Formats: sequence, structure tokens, C-alpha cells
Amino acid sequence: MAKQDLILLHAPSVYDFRKEFLFYGPVSDLVPSTPVFEMYPMGFMTMATALHAKGYKVRIVNLASMMLNDPKLDVERYISRLDAKVFGIDLHWLPHAHGALEIARIVREKHPEAKILFGGYSSTYFHEELIGYGQVDLVLRGDSTEVPIVELFDALEKGDDLSKVQNLTWKDREGAHFNPLTFVPTDIDYLDVDYGWIIRSVIRHRDLEGAKPFKDWDRYPLTVAFTVRGCSVQCAVCGGSCGAMKGFLGRSRPAFRSPEKVAEDLYNIQNYLKAPTFVVGDLRQGGKDYADRFFSAAKELGVDNQIILELFTPAPEEFFNQARSHLSSYSIEFSPDSHDENVRRALGRNFDTPSMEMSVKKALDNDAKRFDLFFMIGLPQQTRESALDSARYARHLYDVVSNDRRLFVYTSPLAPFLDPGSIAFENAEKLGYISLARTLEEHRRRLVSPSWKYVLSYETKWMTRDDIAEASYDAAEILNQVRFDCGLIDRKEYDERRQRAGAARGMMRRIDEIVSMPGEANRKGALEELRRGSIDLMDSTICQKGDLEWNAGSVIKSAPRVVIGMIKGRKKKR
Repeated sequence: MAKQDLILLHAPSVYDFRKEFLFYGPVSDLVPSTPVFEMYPMGFMTMATALHAKGYKVRIVNLASMMLNDPKLDVERYISRLDAKVFGIDLHWLPHAHGALEIARIVREKHPEAKILFGGYSSTYFHEELIGYGQVDLVLRGDSTEVPIVELFDALEKGDDLSKVQNLTWKDREGAHFNPLTFVPTDIDYLDVDYGWIIRSVIRHRDLEGAKPFKDWDRYPLTVAFTVRGCSVQCAVCGGSCGAMKGFLGRSRPAFRSPEKVAEDLYNIQNYLKAPTFVVGDLRQGGKDYADRFFSAAKELGVDNQIILELFTPAPEEFFNQARSHLSSYSIEFSPDSHDENVRRALGRNFDTPSMEMSVKKALDNDAKRFDLFFMIGLPQQTRESALDSARYARHLYDVVSNDRRLFVYTSPLAPFLDPGSIAFENAEKLGYISLARTLEEHRRRLVSPSWKYVLSYETKWMTRDDIAEASYDAAEILNQVRFDCGLIDRKEYDERRQRAGAARGMMRRIDEIVSMPGEANRKGALEELRRGSIDLMDSTICQKGDLEWNAGSVIKSAPRVVIGMIKGRKKKR
């Protein structure tokens, strides 16, 4: 195998989840990936594109997805057969704290001469602690590392001093060094994503499995386009909020991608795949003109994939009218987090409930293919009863839209961790949070707890971890009853969902009993007996994960498009 300059490895949340007893519960019910969190960050693609453009050889290997799809995969042997000068491992969101560091340990053992590079939000926040681990040589900080990673590889290639590489934390025999965080771009039009490159890489390495963004991506591909890095909203529990960005990522304001570039991204994606594309960031963050220009450019280019638009606040009917008239197909995702305006205000979401209801109705009136609305459990000022009332509120919302089947309402716990850098993490006591983990190492150790309830890194003044866990299952029962009463699911599906949620709650309570048993050997043996049941409940514990799947054909159905796209390249009509 030819030596790569960089192999980007995506680790599972916990290594080795196939051997540890872990009851994940509902922590990933509302994302496309499994509780292993096998979806790698978009930064893999943008960094790979930047390095490829400079002549460096890069490969992406999604170890987490490979481990899910091949339970017999010998990870250590597989890693030993890889060959690269540098291995890059993402520690973006904190649930990867265990797996990322363990994979790095294996890489160090199998390739002692290679450099090991970390990056991502959590890597940035904990960079001083992270560089202290023996298996970590380099940390690239910030939300934009495409330019610094080229600087890093140029310096390594020439044997230059690493002190000139922007945003780099590194160490040598003299100790740790922290270069200034100076690359914080004010716009992201410089970014480039070459979808043809990833396809050529799959062909070159004969490895679709290692390149897949998440486990079932080949069955229902979902793609992403970014409008912004940073945020204009200050949500108290979000590590990507404007306050968090300013606090540890050096970003004082959002960096937008021009709306015309975003539309071109959508067009370039559809050259290769007939697949839904999620547009990250509320288009209105950049102002009304930004949204207007996006819709005009998308229509001019003839964007025909289904486009999923994100809302941070309620939108007027004009917005949905533009989406209907300028896109061939669109859907909406909106996370008000609570039906309770007092809880929303404490969270930093300052809008009223009637406006939210009107947005749902107007989107469906303007031919949205679906409207996903998300509530959360474990918020500031939120009591157990308030959390359950959010689920009960779904009945009223379905009344507003005459039980329209295109509306999907979900609820999920805020799990497993408070985001580092968020207001809730930095000022836990002020917001009523009780923080149970502060350091990277403390979070890493929590991840191997036997039940998701014990992994939780917080409680609140209003809800203990027991309250949050029990309320999560109670809310799921209420929502399923609402769906059944409104005629959205039949009796068979209702019974299946109820049985599954009940089994998950029973599993959680049985683990509580085992944890309280005397003797480590007794506890270990009892947990081992539960292993099969915990695996069967790995997905869809309180929500039906299949509800999140977008109407998309498999990758195989896009094969003709891929061939044409490879021939055409990334031609743009504008």
C-alpha cells in the first residue's frame, strides 16, 4: 500500500464498544448515526480537499463505521497495515473522548515513527490537557484548519520549525508549545469540497466502507452544505453558540459562506448524488438579503435535490413561499427545545409559542415535504412536569395542522455531556446546573459507564439524573400516544414502540440494580448476561430512528450520476 501523507481516522465513541457493556439509551436517537457516533465531521472533507490541492496524499478511514458493519474486524491489525506519515484523529464533540484517545494509543504502538494529530472543538477546548497525553503530538485548534493544516504539512515536508504554523499546539523534547490562534477567517468562501476526490479515493483504495460518513449512508445517503462557521445565537447549552465561539475558538462573529457559493455547493453535490442535502445554519442569520440571494441562485442553477433548511427562530410565510417557489423540494428542521416560553428564555431562545405554531402551519401550507420539530429534556428552569408537558403539547400542535403526517415531533434528553465552552458548562451554577465532569479525562472515564444515565455529566436544580432518565421514557410514551390518537401510527406500530421503550426503561432499571450489587465480579457477570439485550436496544430506544430517514435512494441508484459527475467535474452553470 502506497504511503499516505495523512490518514484521517474517525474513532467510535468508546473503544472497544463491541467488548464493553454499554447501554447507550436514547443518546443518539435524533441523529443519523448510531450511539457509536460514527459520523465523521465535515472538516475531514475540507482538510482533505485543501491538502489534495497542494499535492499531498490523503485518505479518510471511518473506523467506527467499519467496526459496526464488521464485528470481527481486528482493529489493531488493520491499523498496523496502514501507512502514513501523519495520522489525524478528530475529537470534535466530546462523546469521542474515549475512542479517539484509545485509537491514538493503538496508532502510537503500531506506528511509533508517525505523528499523531488531533483537531476539532473539544480538541481545541482541552488542547493543553490533550497535548499531555503520550499518544498526542499535535493539536490544530479552531473551527477552520484548512489553511493551518497545509502550513503544517509544508513545515513537516521541509523540516521547518513548527512555531510558525497558525493555531498549532505541539510538543518536542523541550515540552509543549502553543502557537497563537491567528487563523480565524471572517468568511468561508475559500473552502472547497471536491466530492469527486472522495469518489476517486474510494475507487483507489477499493474501500467504500472506510469512506462512508456513517453506518447506513450507502442505504440512504445524506449530504451537507455549510452556510456559516460560528453562530449569532446564544443558546445556553450549545458549544457552538456565539459566546462559546468567542470564548475558546477566537471567533467574535460568524463567518459566512456567500449564498451563491452555498447554492453552487448544492449543485455540485447533485452532480454526484441524488440525495437530500442538509443546509447547516439558518439562512436568515446573514440577513434577509442573504436568504433572498440563496433562493435566487439555487433556482438559477436548477438545484433539484431535496433541501433541508434549518430554522433557529420562527420564520414568516414569505420564507416558506420562497423555498416552495425556488427549490424543487424542501423540508424544515426546527429545535425550539421546549414548549414553555420561560424555559426557552432561560435557554436563550427568545420567541413566543404562537409564532412557532404559525411557522409550522405556514411551512406545511407552502408544500414543505416534512417539518421536524425537536424538544429536549434537561434544560435550565425545566421541571419534570414541564418536560412532559412539551410532549403533551404535541397534541395541540397536531390539532393546529389538522394531524398533518408531514409534521414529526421528537423529544430526547440533553445527553451525554454539557458542551465545553457553553454557558451551561462555564457558568453551571448560575444556570442551575450541577457539573459532574470538568476535565477531558473525567469525561473520558464516564463514557465507559454501563448505562447512559451514569454517563450524563450533569444534573440540574430541578431534575436529577434519575429524573432526566425517567422523564425521557415518560415523554416517549406520551408522544407515541399522541401519534396513535391522531391517526399517525397504527396499533401495531404503537404497540411496538411502546414495547421497545418499556424494554429500554427496564434495562436501565436492571442496570441500576446490578450497579448496587456487592462485588465487582458479581456485577461484571450480571452485566454480561444483559449484553445481548443492550445491543438489540442500541437504536431507537425512545424515538423511532427510521422516522429520521429522508426519502432517498441508495448510493447504487446514484451510480449513473456519479459516472456523469466524474466526467463533467464540478462545472457550475452560474
